Amino acid sequence: MDWSLFMEEFIRGLPKVELHLHIEGALEPELIFALAERNGMTLDFPDVAALKSAYAFSDLQSFLDLYYSNMQVLLTEEDFFDLTLSYFARVARDNVMHCELFFDPQAHLARGVPIATQLAGIERGCQEALRRFGITSHVILSFLRDMSEESALETLEVALAHRHRFIGVGLDSAERDHPPEKFVRAFARARQEGLRLVAHAGEEGPHHYISAALDELGVERIDHGVRCVESPALMSLLAERGTPLTVCPLSNLYLKVFGQMSEHSLPRMLEAGIKVTLNSDDPAYFGGYMNDNFLAVQEAFGFGRGTWIELSRNAIEASFAEPTRKREMHDALSRYVG
Repeated sequence: MDWSLFMEEFIRGLPKVELHLHIEGALEPELIFALAERNGMTLDFPDVAALKSAYAFSDLQSFLDLYYSNMQVLLTEEDFFDLTLSYFARVARDNVMHCELFFDPQAHLARGVPIATQLAGIERGCQEALRRFGITSHVILSFLRDMSEESALETLEVALAHRHRFIGVGLDSAERDHPPEKFVRAFARARQEGLRLVAHAGEEGPHHYISAALDELGVERIDHGVRCVESPALMSLLAERGTPLTVCPLSNLYLKVFGQMSEHSLPRMLEAGIKVTLNSDDPAYFGGYMNDNFLAVQEAFGFGRGTWIELSRNAIEASFAEPTRKREMHDALSRYVG
């Protein structure tokens, strides 16, 4: 068999763990129209093709504008359930074993959708995914960084009534001019509750946002983090600490963080010994799900089996899965690679 075809087959079948997935970013155009019809809503686009034609983004903000507009169709527990299960049904085909998904409660609260409704639908979707596909999962509540810290704190307090339904907090949305230190109190409060801590940093924002997320917020993982290569000292620190980065290659390409995949900082991060993982971010908007991201990276860099095994092991170790589940996933990977 041709080497490239062999590697494609190997990558497709590789057991995977996704640690950077915004569930609202898995809202496919067809489902948007189905939910709009169910909820008696009229969209700004006449059909699926017209909506898809709007998926040409110049930067993060141009994406966010459409992202928040589209999520208006999510109103009921059933809507959140359908969205969550549709994501898991799709990634089951990519051999995803475990997922830690983000949701943006403030964006839904602003439309009058209670956190209880959001989490009930997402939790049901996760439970059904475990039953149907054997995929385990955790939910992470993300604060919108372009809103105030007071809003984040208020949202967290409301969410704590449902503490058993989510495992941690994160920080996402527009990065520019919204440094991590803006949310020190919110993350401190989450830490008091024993929640796991992650944050988007170093995507569109400067590399020192990564340092701030680590030092000021005390996060365990950095989401994106691709601008760490601008600071050799930071790269060394990330490698020394074993801090995982949840990198999203196609997202970085679609949002013009890099002009083309061959320019991506992924190889330099791997060479520096940083614990990199690969993820899809918002797959309905950014060119696809896990296998699409893995294969785009392979086409650009031609990695060998060893690198893909390393990336997969990194994701298992970086997950918040229980120790027993981590052992199961390591065993599944070992059986696959032989």
